[in-house]
Amino acid sequence: MINFEQMALILEALPDPAFILSRSGKYVAVFGGRDVRYYHDGTGLVGKYFSDLIKPGKADWFLEQIARALESKKLLVEEYELSNRDVIGLPDEGPKEPIWFEGRIQALSFLVDDEEVVLWVASNISERHNLEMRLRELSDTDQLTGLFNRRKLEHELTLHFESLVRYSVPTSIFLFDLDNLKKVNDTKGHHVGDEMIQVVANICRSALRAIDFACRLGGDEFVVVLPNTGREQAIQFAKRLHDRLRKELSRFSVEGTIVTASIGVTTMLPEDRSYEDTLQRADGALYEAKSMGKDRIVSV
Repeated sequence: MINFEQMALILEALPDPAFILSRSGKYVAVFGGRDVRYYHDGTGLVGKYFSDLIKPGKADWFLEQIARALESKKLLVEEYELSNRDVIGLPDEGPKEPIWFEGRIQALSFLVDDEEVVLWVASNISERHNLEMRLRELSDTDQLTGLFNRRKLEHELTLHFESLVRYSVPTSIFLFDLDNLKKVNDTKGHHVGDEMIQVVANICRSALRAIDFACRLGGDEFVVVLPNTGREQAIQFAKRLHDRLRKELSRFSVEGTIVTASIGVTTMLPEDRSYEDTLQRADGALYEAKSMGKDRIVSV
């Protein structure tokens, strides 16, 4: 049988810190945290409250999780971040990268000083979290340009269509592709065509507002999404982008043939059944721009 002293030694040897926390946010006891790669000595926390150490917004979140665990009597698992801006007395600007934790919170069946308590085990998952974020980013990103891909576009357009339906928030899009790319590829090689597509991506990034985003659908076909933007404003934006593309892609001209863009512009409408109706309308406008001689904008 393991005696009390041995159990205390076992608890102290835990690599992740385990906290006994009261409903009011008091650190009743701290065990473990012996993995010095991730954790500092937490014994100085005993007797202090969240409100002594953590800024109000984050402290309230911790208290909410404790209350949930006490009321449900079930194990809760929550991921959360902590950085200097959350801690009282430290500068708001650091660290650049927050520390991510997985908290496992379980109500305990006894009281301390007549107050309910929970066991909170905090595991540093920063490396795992960063890897997951990187994998998610890769799954949403076009490899050649760094723009969003079709998968991300469909996700975002679904959200913006919901905003239109629920709150009448307009979203405009334009679909464009490059005129005469095939001649560049055939004459100068596909590596030059790839360079041109990267130039287009950089132009889009520099021209967009913080709320806008661009996607590469594939080949030389791109979509620009303009949230909270009506049709007339979208047309003006498309004109500016069209002029800039024409100017900056002129250096890729071959045998007197210049590289330009054809653009189809539209806005999500209340009668659209989904974002797919909007995309199809933009695609039709792009087709019309091509059939009218390329190097132009058509809005519908």
